[in-house]
Amino acid sequence: MTVKAQIKEHIASLPDAQRADMQTLHELAVKLSPKSKLWFLDGKNEQGKQVTNPNIGYGEQTMQLAGGKTRAFYRVGFAAGKSGISVYIIGLADKKHLQNAYGKKIGKAKVTGYCIAFKTLKDIKIEVLKEAIRFGLMASE
Repeated sequence: MTVKAQIKEHIASLPDAQRADMQTLHELAVKLSPKSKLWFLDGKNEQGKQVTNPNIGYGEQTMQLAGGKTRAFYRVGFAAGKSGISVYIIGLADKKHLQNAYGKKIGKAKVTGYCIAFKTLKDIKIEVLKEAIRFGLMASE
């Protein structure tokens, strides 16, 4: 199955409210960066056990791991969970950037060093989220 098909199937499997929000976010990310690599991580470990929520990723970067190893990974990702939706901006050198740049103006969301979490899109200002996603994707083009 292609990554596009996995993403489509995953979004279709979500509850109604999250399905609509995740579809909106997916379309937004693709529109902002149509050439970005797409990722789908099912959240399962090597034994097939669900260890995290499935997530959709956009863009690509090389991450430095412990022991000097490197790994390719996405720059921006979306995950739907029991408490809402998380938008991950991965690989930021300044762990306070998201909070300082978007935290006070995004609306009802929890903003950490690499994550913007909210219940639904209607709780936040989509233009501010779009700005954060654009910032996260910039390095992937």
